[in-house]
Amino acid sequence: MDAENLVVVGSGPAGVSAARAYREAGGTGPVRLLTADPDPPYERPPLSKEFLRGEADLPPLDEELAEKHDITITLDDPVTELGEDSVRTASGAVHPFTACVLATGAEPVRPDLPGADHPDVRTLRSAADSRALRAAAHGVRSAVVVGAGFIGCEAAISLTRLGLQVTIVCPDDVPQEKRLGPDAGRFLLRWLKSEGVSVLRGTKLLSVESGHRVRTDLVPVLDAGLVVLATGVRPRIGLAEAAGLAVERGRIRTDEHLRTSKPGVLAAGDVALAYNPAAGRALAVEHWGEGLAMGEVAGRTAAGEEAVWDEVPGFWSVLGDRVLKYAAWGDGFDRARPFPRDDGGFTVWYEREGRTVGVLTHEADEDYERGQDLIKRGVTASPSS
Repeated sequence: MDAENLVVVGSGPAGVSAARAYREAGGTGPVRLLTADPDPPYERPPLSKEFLRGEADLPPLDEELAEKHDITITLDDPVTELGEDSVRTASGAVHPFTACVLATGAEPVRPDLPGADHPDVRTLRSAADSRALRAAAHGVRSAVVVGAGFIGCEAAISLTRLGLQVTIVCPDDVPQEKRLGPDAGRFLLRWLKSEGVSVLRGTKLLSVESGHRVRTDLVPVLDAGLVVLATGVRPRIGLAEAAGLAVERGRIRTDEHLRTSKPGVLAAGDVALAYNPAAGRALAVEHWGEGLAMGEVAGRTAAGEEAVWDEVPGFWSVLGDRVLKYAAWGDGFDRARPFPRDDGGFTVWYEREGRTVGVLTHEADEDYERGQDLIKRGVTASPSS
């Protein structure tokens, strides 16, 4: 064990969890965490919510990571090359390893449209992005958010609460229609409207002019003081591709232990396409909680344990003052069954070929917890509400 050492690339939930889990599983070799981020590891969910609104500081992801677990953290020095048994960073430093965890996460996608790459057009992924967006929101009256995923909806509500008139450009008839179905999308639409957010439905972005003038196929020109792109993310697989690791569907392919095709190298979080034995297939997951879970498996595997990633992926989203909880395999359904409640809560059950594959809830925690069990067992009977 004294000859072992672990290098973790990335300081998000998967990277921090992997480093910590390696220690907790008895790994005694030196551990170094390398990140391109200039900020110490932090909780990312508040970036689009209370941190963006200036209501709270950004909580550290693990305040005791370095001291308690004897982990060396190097900030603002991205890894540029993955070799056979070492990594090289932008500063020229070379760090040897016997095990390496790639937790490089994902980066915002700017659509290939005129003006989308203008420096005044904002994206939201990091602490620096959130600070810049908050600063840009001061002194302007309106904003256009392109995209109606969870980051787009959360950011739109936050900007509205900062006093801006906010319009979401939504490509579908309702927010998240393809991912969550039309019934869930209608719930989200009502919540956005109740917060004062305008939603242009079934609308495509055509271009951005001068960083603030948006052209769409529905409304020819939207002038705004601020434009935010929430148009999805792309896993950072450049290191893996250059090193010859197996890549599939734009992610690093791993087994259930998070091992890649290269001995000694593991991958976790957004960047991984990991086999999940409970699902019986490989899954692509971009949830914060799953980053923590997958990182723990990778860290324990690196320490020599037989850890397996076999949980049902799930996450929470806070939209204004409302909490939405979702658990699902996340790769499709053929039936969505909504059950609204008199108190404003609801549950949506998702099925494929008669089996429960997902559950979405608001103020229905018992269904969320029961749903995770039904999904994992792959029951054929439809759940009752």
